[in-house]
Amino acid sequence: MILIAILAATLAAGIGSVWLAAGLMRLGLRGQGGTQVATHAGPQHLLSLAAGALLATAFMHLLPEAFESEGPEVLFAVLLFGLVFFFLLDKAELWHHGHEHHHAGDDAHHHEHAGAAHVHDHGQRLRSGAWAVLTGDSVHCFGDGILIASAFAADLRLGLVAALAVLAHEVPHHIGDLAVLRASSGNRRMALVKVSLAGAVTPLGGLVGWWLVDRLHDFLPYFLTVASSSFIYVALADLIPQLQKRLSAAETALQIFWLLAGIGLVTGASHLVHATH
Repeated sequence: MILIAILAATLAAGIGSVWLAAGLMRLGLRGQGGTQVATHAGPQHLLSLAAGALLATAFMHLLPEAFESEGPEVLFAVLLFGLVFFFLLDKAELWHHGHEHHHAGDDAHHHEHAGAAHVHDHGQRLRSGAWAVLTGDSVHCFGDGILIASAFAADLRLGLVAALAVLAHEVPHHIGDLAVLRASSGNRRMALVKVSLAGAVTPLGGLVGWWLVDRLHDFLPYFLTVASSSFIYVALADLIPQLQKRLSAAETALQIFWLLAGIGLVTGASHLVHATH
């Protein structure tokens, strides 16, 4: 039963987030020129929502569940280790989304305006950037699957909340992924297929995570703490820096509203699942 729930949730979070991102792009929710995410209000609202969902999941659900079974000193050390670990993955450009989107978007801009002598060079850079996006996205999705499985192993409600948080933060980044791949190939359908395949790695990570946690159940509090460190790192190092711009009072208020909406979404979903079980 738990394995079926894990596979269903990871499919929804991995591939569902890609299709939702594609749908939002079809509705016109994208950055300038279709290549840069988070440059206008719409994508910024999604980033704020995702940041709130990730932070709420980590601090209000995953960490409290972990602390019920293990002492705080050990788990705080694991949390610190996890943050450093994801920072190192970020340095290897395997966990952080925004960097490649930005530079690939710049490449697309230059590609459109460069002279004929530079077309081939920029085309190579675009294709290179696209493969970097797919590689990083696949690694990230695999890790998301393991984290979701860890949450499900602790509690069904916790797993659903974690899957919802992953879905929320993957949507704005998949908008960037799709934009980069469209700019590199010009083929929207192929871009959707490639990003969907990267998203399909999430259930694979869920299967591996279920296998690991099933055999290492005593280490579940540590898995949950590492999952928390991932969510916190993505929110603070990836999402929120994209929102730290000089904005009007009204735009800032909207950012805060969507951040709180992300927290409310996770809290409300948790209470809803709890009420139905």
